[in-house]
Amino acid sequence: MRRDLKPSRRMRADARAFGLPGQAFGLMLAASIAGTALPSAADDTPLPGVPAIRDDLTPKDLARVKAVTAPPTDFSKSESFELMQGGAGTSKKRINQDAFSQSSANITFEEEGTFKLGNGLFRKLWVSAPSSTQASDGLGPVFNARACQSCHLKDGRGHPPEGAADATSMFFRLARDAESDAERATLAEHAALNFPDPVYGSQLQDLAVPGLVAEGKMAITYTEEPVTLAGGETVSLRRPTYTVANLSHGPMHAGTTLSPRVTPAMIGLGLVEQIHPSDILALADPDDRDGDGISGRPSLVRDGKSGELTLGRFGWKAQTPSIREQSADAFAGDLGISTPEVPRAYGDCTAAQTDCLAMPTGVQERLGDTEAPDPVMDLVTFYSQNLAVPARRDIDDPTVLKGKELFHAIGCAACHTPKFVTRRDAPNKAQRFQLIWPHSDFLLHDMGEGLADGQRVGEASGSEWRTPPLWGIGLTQTVSGHTFFLHDGRARNLTEAILWHGGEGQAARDRFADLDRADREALLRFLESR
Repeated sequence: MRRDLKPSRRMRADARAFGLPGQAFGLMLAASIAGTALPSAADDTPLPGVPAIRDDLTPKDLARVKAVTAPPTDFSKSESFELMQGGAGTSKKRINQDAFSQSSANITFEEEGTFKLGNGLFRKLWVSAPSSTQASDGLGPVFNARACQSCHLKDGRGHPPEGAADATSMFFRLARDAESDAERATLAEHAALNFPDPVYGSQLQDLAVPGLVAEGKMAITYTEEPVTLAGGETVSLRRPTYTVANLSHGPMHAGTTLSPRVTPAMIGLGLVEQIHPSDILALADPDDRDGDGISGRPSLVRDGKSGELTLGRFGWKAQTPSIREQSADAFAGDLGISTPEVPRAYGDCTAAQTDCLAMPTGVQERLGDTEAPDPVMDLVTFYSQNLAVPARRDIDDPTVLKGKELFHAIGCAACHTPKFVTRRDAPNKAQRFQLIWPHSDFLLHDMGEGLADGQRVGEASGSEWRTPPLWGIGLTQTVSGHTFFLHDGRARNLTEAILWHGGEGQAARDRFADLDRADREALLRFLESR
């Protein structure tokens, strides 16, 4: 190699930071010298068709992205653009219960109208068929909620049943693992995520239309477990045990597992959808080659429309690749409403539930062959893609800055990756080339037996979960009226949520527990500023 073209140590380090293999690094070097755009190179990525380095950026843009997403080194002040954690679409509206229900600040006037129509459908109460309101019937026959908003109240985080509260924003996923060679082959080919209970399907429905009995009712008991922190402070963690009461069609399959899930907040989804897959794949380290104890894995799933293998990034186990597919799954599973993507007019009813399959559906021939046709899905998807992330608060407060420094120092940022820049070629200008701060790598991590649900979902094992984004976490009380965290809401506050981290999160959890009280409170203040 010519001496004047020999790559520097810094350039090699930059290449490693982007997860570039040797061949791709050579391409990067040649492109930077020639000043040309980077070619697509998918040779060394786990996902066919995805380039090892971003193919939507010129070398100049790639350098800009690398610089702006680099980890901070100065914690005496906030970083540039840190206030606007949702990019140019960040909402600066007054912080109140509607903080998660604002539209992206950078959509057009016409798009604002589309957003409001989508909001109306998101709030729409569906009714059982037959009904005089034919555009609104088709609910169930068994279901968990009558409206999207019933689960995502104020577009925020769900909660477990507490006292007189119902379980509308929390439900059981039902699934079993493969039991035959044919089923194992199905999973290996990504043709299924797992297998539903033969009687109760893939989700327990605790509500039913008139004339039917609900499938069953969630039952939870908690035991308290004390944890002692540095300085002698004691925190009590509650460990849940889950069962189902009042099963309407006899017992479940012996291999069926119960996975409790609370509904996540809806903000920023459209931005997450436009993170380039190369940037997520570059963070994966399934074999822990760097020896830091963190071995995030991408969730590879089949796209429901194209059938192509793609990157899952939505859901507690990153089992869904797009917002539209996530919405369609929720229509079918939560509401029992059919869509072009999931045309199941009977929702989650199984062949064993003959009484359910005998009920009328809401399919109206004049409106199409599904209960929520394409125009409905278009509007709900657009709404979900454009719920704005609220602006950060107190970003230059000394205590918040100290907490941010500790967040990085104890290893939280190893999974909760702070920043990304979205695709240059995003379909909607509002999500295009935006610096965003979700604080997630969108990968699967083994979180230990304490948080394990024992349920396989595609690539995710029974102890693996997707790193949840942290934006908006400090407004949970304001928007949702509670501070329950984790996939099942067992944590009653952020301290408990951190202390439940095990597996790959154990080291960071232990460092948090070893901090003195002032430092722990500073770290919590940083999280609450999000």
